[in-house]
Amino acid sequence: MVEHLLGIRHHGPGSARSVSCALDQILPDVILVEGPADAESLLPLAAHEDMQPPVAILMSAVDDPSSALYYPFAAFSPEWIAIRYALKHKTPLRMLDLPASTTLALELRPKGPGGTPPLFIPDTDALEAAEEASELRTDPMLALARAAGYEDSERWWEHMVEDRRDGAPLFEAVAEAMTALRVGVEAELGPAGQDRRELMREAHMRRVLRRARKDGFERIAVVCGAWHVPALQALPPESHDRRWLTKLPKRKVSATWIPWSHGRLTFASGYGAGVNSPGWYHHLFTHQDNVAIRWLNRIAAHLREQGIDVSSAQVIDAVRLADALAAMRDRPAAGLSELHEAAESVLLAAETLPWTLIHSQVVVGERIGQVPEETPMVPLQRDLSQLQKKLRLRPDDGDRELVLDLRKDIDLQRSFLLRRLQLLDIPWGQGGERGEGTGTFKETWELGWDPEFALQVIEASPHGATVEAAATSLALDRARKASSLPVLTELVRSVVLAQLPQAIPGVVARMQNEAAVASDLTHLMRALPDLVHLIRYGDVRGTQAEPVAKVVDGLVARVCVGLPAACTAIREDAAQPLFEGVVAMQAALSLLDHGEHMALWHEALLRVTDDPQTTPLLQGRACRLALDANRLSTRETAARLSLHLSRVESPQRAAAWLDGFLRGSGQVLVYDDSLWSLVDEWLDGLRDEVFLQLLPLLRRTFSSFTEPERRAMGERSRAEARSAVRVTQDGEADDVDSALGKRALPLVRRLLGLGETA
Repeated sequence: MVEHLLGIRHHGPGSARSVSCALDQILPDVILVEGPADAESLLPLAAHEDMQPPVAILMSAVDDPSSALYYPFAAFSPEWIAIRYALKHKTPLRMLDLPASTTLALELRPKGPGGTPPLFIPDTDALEAAEEASELRTDPMLALARAAGYEDSERWWEHMVEDRRDGAPLFEAVAEAMTALRVGVEAELGPAGQDRRELMREAHMRRVLRRARKDGFERIAVVCGAWHVPALQALPPESHDRRWLTKLPKRKVSATWIPWSHGRLTFASGYGAGVNSPGWYHHLFTHQDNVAIRWLNRIAAHLREQGIDVSSAQVIDAVRLADALAAMRDRPAAGLSELHEAAESVLLAAETLPWTLIHSQVVVGERIGQVPEETPMVPLQRDLSQLQKKLRLRPDDGDRELVLDLRKDIDLQRSFLLRRLQLLDIPWGQGGERGEGTGTFKETWELGWDPEFALQVIEASPHGATVEAAATSLALDRARKASSLPVLTELVRSVVLAQLPQAIPGVVARMQNEAAVASDLTHLMRALPDLVHLIRYGDVRGTQAEPVAKVVDGLVARVCVGLPAACTAIREDAAQPLFEGVVAMQAALSLLDHGEHMALWHEALLRVTDDPQTTPLLQGRACRLALDANRLSTRETAARLSLHLSRVESPQRAAAWLDGFLRGSGQVLVYDDSLWSLVDEWLDGLRDEVFLQLLPLLRRTFSSFTEPERRAMGERSRAEARSAVRVTQDGEADDVDSALGKRALPLVRRLLGLGETA
């Protein structure tokens, strides 16, 4: 009986090559791989032709799907190489680690005194010693790295193991190094300083190894994290491990394969291992010759796609620089750090911004895996998978822009799916904002599938077996819990646009109840635009928005009745939200174009305009809207403007009224001479100190005008100024009484001593 302990780094290309080479030499009759023991039933699917890494085993608690564990695999993961080898050669395959059912149950245990997790022995002295040696605990290989002249263990391990391309096994050297490290750690921290979770895991690994021996296997290959190798070299008595594994808790779990991504590989999960550069690792694993040339060519191609010119000569210079840096650092070949420095210096001319894109899209990579259709799924997962296939929306297509034409049935169904997923808190699609005017049949989405969405689908599965049913259930649940009208308005919009007919009545009824007791008029006014848009353009999407019309009828009536009272006796700063609400209300009703609603609204505006207690800002806006709707004539408007700009009113109130009247559009001043003259005379009559006080408010008002409006006002002012200059130069104007002036001339001559005649 021979046991081969292959200590590896999770997701390491050099380790993966070494495992592949070692298995070909060993020809094992059983392979033991670090991974959850209760996931063994899923392993045969790894041989399926449609299984493309990166993928992950997802183990979730049945009673709480959000409590889950991931065990990811990349093409360069040594565990994946061992699993595929076993399946290809029909070699028995077993998983070494604690079952996920136990690991998830242990996470539920309450914390001890002071918040200390129960899986860590709460010995005070030992804990203090462990605090002093925290660096040794979290990164035990740092000591070896520093001894070799490296600043961190990550770079040391990559240079010594993962960057190697010959595939020669180093497992004896790794085992020797890990043994020395563990002796040092135990001597420094003592038994009480060790994590009990790790002790449990290693006890279970030894149990699986003993079982393989008892089953008569002669050539046993064990693929596990390098740190665990010393714990498996000399097995203690079985009773020693039994005390760690007796009466362990369990939870009922479900298991499945899910797609993963290179981006997600950067996070520590499952094995507690993450890699900073999965794209580079994949490149190392798939190319054994001309690695530097291929890598820099790939970066150059990516830069050209971004519109950055990179020549072949620059690539050659970058390769030479990377090789020179490797030689200076006594490295056999250029690694990622040398290639990074060479690319930044030669290809990017020390520009750092483009490297950010290169890092995310090349060094990390955008690769997303896929799983076969035979993968076990909950009903909601299965329904989503079928919809994705039917609508030709593949999660593994990566990030992309999707423009939908809602006049086409397939695009309309895609829009429904993306909006329903948003209700499930699965934002696969971002955007989808409605078009305006004739463009309402167009939607633009930004698609980006995150592998974590697979878990969120499982979490949502208790709400329904289909995407539509789950979205309906969640929408109704949120409607019951919502406590504000804006939230309910957005929810109504979501369920209508997602075409959830079973949810619309309940959500609308809940919004009606909330609107009936809502005391904030601004909430009512701001709720209308989205609701009106649903009514006005709902038929473009084929949605049924009739229930929303009844809500709009009630909201319009309440706003029109309550607006005059709401606009009185409030401060200017408090009037701003109400001002914005009035603007939103006007836009919504103009879009709806409902005769009765518009009549009610205009009557409310006239009452606001004529009420002396109304805040000037709102009074001015109401007057302007009534003028635009032809409910006030130009003469009536001029009379109101003259009154509010008269000396009876304080300059501050006059400026606020003018702000409300003019903000957003200056057309009325450009084309109406009487209004222009009134505003001009008011401004001309302001004292200097008052004008300076009002200047910020006036600037805000006039800055809201469009550029052509401001230009027209400037040209008119300039023309009037030139006209005044000409009048002064000519010495007479149309309003000078020449006859009266002649009667005074004799007296002026006598005063000047000129005599009575010239």
